[in-house]
Amino acid sequence: MTNLAAALAESARAHGDRIAVRQDDTVLTYTQLDDDAARVAALLREKGVRPGDRVALVMPNVTLFPVAYYGILRAGCVVVPMNPLLKSREVAHTLRDSGSRIVLASPLFAAEVTGAAADTGVECLVTDAEFDTLLRAAEPLTEVAARADDDTAVILYTSGTTGTPKGAELTHRNLSTNAVTTVETLIRIGPDDVLFGGLPLFHAFGQTCALNAAVAAGAALTLLPRFEPATALRTLHRDRVTVFLGVPTMYTALLSAGVPEDHDLSGLRLAVSGGASLPVEVLHGFERDFGVTVLEGYGLSETSPVAVFNPPDRPRKAGSIGVPIRGVEAGLVAEDGTAVTPGEVGEIVIRGENVMKGYRNRPEATAEAVRDGWFHTGDLARVDEDGYYFIVDRKKDLIIRGGYNVYPREIEEVLYEHPAVAEAAVVGVPHDVHGEEIAAVVALRNGAEATADDIRHFVRERVAAYKYPRIVTLTDTLPKGATGKILKREIVVGERTATGRNGGRESGS
Repeated sequence: MTNLAAALAESARAHGDRIAVRQDDTVLTYTQLDDDAARVAALLREKGVRPGDRVALVMPNVTLFPVAYYGILRAGCVVVPMNPLLKSREVAHTLRDSGSRIVLASPLFAAEVTGAAADTGVECLVTDAEFDTLLRAAEPLTEVAARADDDTAVILYTSGTTGTPKGAELTHRNLSTNAVTTVETLIRIGPDDVLFGGLPLFHAFGQTCALNAAVAAGAALTLLPRFEPATALRTLHRDRVTVFLGVPTMYTALLSAGVPEDHDLSGLRLAVSGGASLPVEVLHGFERDFGVTVLEGYGLSETSPVAVFNPPDRPRKAGSIGVPIRGVEAGLVAEDGTAVTPGEVGEIVIRGENVMKGYRNRPEATAEAVRDGWFHTGDLARVDEDGYYFIVDRKKDLIIRGGYNVYPREIEEVLYEHPAVAEAAVVGVPHDVHGEEIAAVVALRNGAEATADDIRHFVRERVAAYKYPRIVTLTDTLPKGATGKILKREIVVGERTATGRNGGRESGS
């Protein structure tokens, strides 16, 4: 029997006076975090919530998030974390689909949540001053509810890029083992470490690799409610952060901002990237300017999330997501399900202790995703002779131009080599003759100048003729989701215009 919340109780016993989480001047020690979580658990019990019930959580990266998260788990309940930016209709879908009994909502986002709760008959507790009074009056629930390894601990809703969001049910064993493996074999942290908490905690990456890993190790987690480069750099300096965790757009933003002369980041010993492929040029630039090794990994909400990672005790291969982690197997399969040979491209499949129980209320979707114990990711990759995996692209992002396969990731890597390019994304657009045409949407670095022709010719000189983007659009910024991942489904390929400076748009054929 286990419970993910047991890790907090253990760290409170071993490291009670150490800082567990902080957000600017708000600091909670492990003893305080454990006590507050026990009060949340007691409050939920008073509300009639019982082990196995679902409790939704709509909150940014503030210290109350881990308090509520571990409190829900301590009561034996299932956490249903939500993106605070969801609108009422989207919140209502998640509440209905998860069967949540109660939703805890930050006052900042209460307007959308209270409406959704009323529509679905779910009790909403807004975490305001009145809630704090209730919490202080509650008698802490001292015991941690016993849960089985395969009991659901958290339901993470996928972003819904291919339809209505699905709830991936992650068990206590899924999340506990993934966090412990992260601590012991990947980022190798201990009580003296300080982790950067800028990744959204409602998302799998931030939840496992920042929150659960920090708590399992007795380390400190310094929270940033909203990522902004200057604020992030101040946080790294002020709190002597030792491990930076981020998605590629964070690395790009920090690299563009640069380290101020009065900032001391010498405590930083490791940087970890995930969530999307990190362009090799950005990786090398960050390592050069910040003086720290960047290790890239790979995973999905359905895999808790870490599945593949560049191990710290083996040579790092730039551009590679690494090798399968402890307790996990990976493979590459062709369309017909047969294994592909090293060097060939295939779909990544994953099997192990990190793979979800299934999608809530979606037996057909679960059966499609998990076949013979292997989770089919929809991501295309190749593996080298040393067992290192290299992401090629999302299966659904593959562009077929005139019968030739073009992988956007390959073209994006070339675009990032251009000195004026800050961010880039490549997509396919319909074409009468070729079936699809290749389009690049590019944001330039501050102060940089380049025309669409400049960028088009730069790529044309470096790839085969069928691969370079005939259409290039310059834009101020690329659309991103809550985790900072570039949202290709929302990219607009601009019309032809005359300007070629940062902020303008230009395209060509």
